[in-house]
Amino acid sequence: MVCRIPKGRVTTYKIIAGQLNTRAYRAVGRAMASNENYPHIPCHRVIRNDGKIGNYTPPGGIKRKRELLKKEGVMVKNGAVENLKEVIYRYD
Repeated sequence: MVCRIPKGRVTTYKIIAGQLNTRAYRAVGRAMASNENYPHIPCHRVIRNDGKIGNYTPPGGIKRKRELLKKEGVMVKNGAVENLKEVIYRYD
């Protein structure tokens, strides 16, 4: 599911959980933290439901996550996605 998120877009742990017919948002977060195939599986495109970018386990941590998002055109300010309504991906 994460590979379906287009460059320049983000989705949330909650949206992914909903697509999986569960409310286990934290389990989705743990799965992202366990991703050993970054950035091929772009877990940096998954954020918290409140728009904050959350954590990033791969080398470079949150700073690297911000850099990857910025490189794709997703602007982050004060730890949150600025234009969330424009870049959110909902698996329609």
